[in-house]
Amino acid sequence: MQSPIRTLLDRVQGKAPAGARRAGGWSAFRRQFMQMRPICEVCGRKRGLEAHHVIPFHVAPDLELEIHNLVALCRRCHLLIGHLGGWSRVNLDVLADVTALRFKIDQARE
Repeated sequence: MQSPIRTLLDRVQGKAPAGARRAGGWSAFRRQFMQMRPICEVCGRKRGLEAHHVIPFHVAPDLELEIHNLVALCRRCHLLIGHLGGWSRVNLDVLADVTALRFKIDQARE
């Protein structure tokens, strides 16, 4: 069992604590979400998509299966925008960043 201090440090650093588990309905919920949002919400890619939690599931387990807590990102955008270039990081401004980058990409295409 992990010490309470290690668990607290992991949470502060945005890491899932050892033993953090997904909700039983996560796989079906994720699949349904990805059908509703079939493209990366930043770059528009249609392959390699992932459901990114705005607030990590280990921080707020009650939000794990809430659609408003998810954003569809390709693997590259997931790492760069969802996790600020490092999987142990958390971008709490991910929704604002997604919106701003999508706007810039759309403007560049016009």
